[in-house]
Amino acid sequence: MKHRHHILVVDDDKRLRQLLDKYLSENGFLITTVASTENARQILNKQSIDLVILDLMMPEESGLEFLESFRKNLDHPKHNVPILMLTALGEVEHRIDGLEKGADDYLSKPFEPKELLLRLHSILSRSTRQSQAFTKIVLGKRSYDLNQQLLLEGTKPIYLTSVEQALMQIFANNPGFILSREELAERAGVSLSPRTVDVQITRLRKKIESNPKQPLYLQTVRHQGYVLRPDQ
Repeated sequence: MKHRHHILVVDDDKRLRQLLDKYLSENGFLITTVASTENARQILNKQSIDLVILDLMMPEESGLEFLESFRKNLDHPKHNVPILMLTALGEVEHRIDGLEKGADDYLSKPFEPKELLLRLHSILSRSTRQSQAFTKIVLGKRSYDLNQQLLLEGTKPIYLTSVEQALMQIFANNPGFILSREELAERAGVSLSPRTVDVQITRLRKKIESNPKQPLYLQTVRHQGYVLRPDQ
C-alpha cells in the first residue's frame, strides 16, 4: 500500500503557501508549510519529510543560504532530501547557483500547478530509484526489505496485513525520525484514527520484537509518537 509523501513548503508568501497546501493536498500529498528557513530547520529536525519546495528569495536567511548550509550538514539524516527551488523569472544566475549548491530542480514563478505536480512526481521517482541501494533495515534477527516490502526472519517472510505493511514502509523510510500518530494515520493512506494507530503498532511489534512489551526497535516517544531505531 502506497503511503502519502510528506512535502515541506518554505515560502514567505502566505497566499502561495495556502494555494500549494490546498492543491497538493487534493493531489494526495501530506503538506506542511512554513514562512522561514528557521522554521524549516525545526520541521526537518523533528518530522520526516520526503521533499522540500524552497523559495530562494526570502528575508533574513535566503533559500540559497539555507540550501548550501543544509547540504553541507552531512550529519543530518535528511541532508540529501530532494529540494525543488522556486525562483522569479529573471533570476537565471540564482537558478544556476541553486543547482550547483544541491537543488534537484527549479521552477520559475509564476508556474502552472500541473507542471509543479509533474516536477514533484519526477523528483520523487528519481529519489526512490537512487535510494534502492539501501534497501535493508536490520532489526536483530529480523530485517525489512524496502524494495520488496517484505519483513523477514532470515530468509522466511513474515506476514503483514495491508495496514501493518503501510506503517512498516513509512517507518523503514524514516529510521530515527519520530512520527506522530496523526502523521502515521495520514501517511498510511488508509482509514486510521490516531487511536487505532496504537493498536496497529502493538500488532506490528509482535512481528518485529523479540519482547514486544519491552521494544528495542519500534519505540514509543512519550507525548510525541513512535520511532523506528534499527541496528546500525
